[in-house]
Amino acid sequence: MIRFFYNLSPNPMKVALCLEEMGLPYEPVPVDTRKGEQFDPAYTALNPNAKVPTIVDDDVTVFDSNAILLYLAGQTGLFLPEGEAVRGEMLSWLMFVATGLGPFSGQCVHFHHFARDGGAYATERYAFEARRHWEILNQRLADRPFVLGETYTIVDMAVWGWARMVPFVLGDEAFADLPHVKRHLDAINARPAAEAAQGLKDKHSFKAEMDDEARGFMFRATRRVA
Repeated sequence: MIRFFYNLSPNPMKVALCLEEMGLPYEPVPVDTRKGEQFDPAYTALNPNAKVPTIVDDDVTVFDSNAILLYLAGQTGLFLPEGEAVRGEMLSWLMFVATGLGPFSGQCVHFHHFARDGGAYATERYAFEARRHWEILNQRLADRPFVLGETYTIVDMAVWGWARMVPFVLGDEAFADLPHVKRHLDAINARPAAEAAQGLKDKHSFKAEMDDEARGFMFRATRRVA
């Protein structure tokens, strides 16, 4: 059985959705990053970057959420597009989320909500870049139900993890300017797998703290807790 090390921040949640969509049996292992459990030597032996998520599938360990999505899709053959041209699109948009939309959204939250001395330049830069990436995605979704067209794939799962946080990233009214992103989010939220993934917060004793993380605590700069 897959062991899934997680909290409720965007990157672990996209993996939770993927596991549920694929119907894979897994053991959820919560990592309380507010207490610095990600720095425990037993965990860094699995993920030297000391972040969540990580999965352990028998003798295979995979960290980084997008690597995990690709691994699970490769193992099961599920939620992958057919054809080399569309596969190229899949990799391009998955990396768009991995290297652009996610990191800029995270930095936007960090400097807007948590940084004590981030300054106006950093706050404005990351807000601009986060919004620019979300607008690109919104335009992409204007004429298709899913990122790659008619087919629901791991790219949509990657987007979902972050789209849940758009109001926290860009402000409460952000979805008014991103109607296609909101429609996409609502469609995935209506899936049973999304409901099951979000139900992970009710399974563990530190669920209240994990709710805080879901609202953005994990966007703070990574630091070792004494």
